[in-house]
Amino acid sequence: MYAAIDDFSPTALEERTDSIRVFFSTTSARDNAQSALAPEFQVAASDVPDEDWARRSQADLQPVTVGRLTISPRVTASPDVIVITPSMGFGTGHHATTRLCLAALQTLDLSNASVLDAGTGSGVLAIAADRLGAARALGIDHDQDAVQAARENLALNPTARRVSFAVADLRTTALPRAGVVTANLTGALLMETAADLLGAVEDSGTLIVSGLLASERDEVVGALTAPGPASSFAAPRLRDKKGGDDVPGARIVWEREEDGWVGLAVKKT
Repeated sequence: MYAAIDDFSPTALEERTDSIRVFFSTTSARDNAQSALAPEFQVAASDVPDEDWARRSQADLQPVTVGRLTISPRVTASPDVIVITPSMGFGTGHHATTRLCLAALQTLDLSNASVLDAGTGSGVLAIAADRLGAARALGIDHDQDAVQAARENLALNPTARRVSFAVADLRTTALPRAGVVTANLTGALLMETAADLLGAVEDSGTLIVSGLLASERDEVVGALTAPGPASSFAAPRLRDKKGGDDVPGARIVWEREEDGWVGLAVKKT
């Protein structure tokens, strides 16, 4: 079902005990998804005000701890907690894919490393990279609302001084190079952009991905370990560092599955 929903560019998913709420940015996208899913699933549509639906739906969220990191949905007095408020970008640490990426980041020595977070959403991975010692972290997202939410979250974490965010679509923008690249996307998008994501990874660097279902694992691994030529973009680069080169080789160095979702760390060789 998740793969079918992804074809209609949902804004967010809210998993419930016996159902899933899927949010879309436009009525047409919602209605198209409803028409496509109705033959196989029980589907009902409703309108939700934009400005506060995410905060209402996540009002009762509690802090989540993953290894050395604790993510809280509300401001706390503890300087060791990363504050990520519920927003259009989600990424509060309550979804398995976010937790998998946070766990994978902690397997690396990020001291003095540069980190690129493609599809940053709430900005949690970029802020976590800073907390883990990265020299700098850049988060990009094609969604202006997500980038705004990420910047608001950054302001709630004043000790994260080496983090920045920018609006950019990884499918149409040549990515800057980084020692570590994170991409919590979807299986389909990971397969589509595998060569470009790996091309942004510096030699001997690591790509961390999640957002893929266990059923998509083999296809995604195949795309990441034997990617085709990277895309050629006419769009301006975020920086003057060249990204998107052909990838000489990559291998899986870390893998974990949680709740049917998979996280991977891929070493560029």
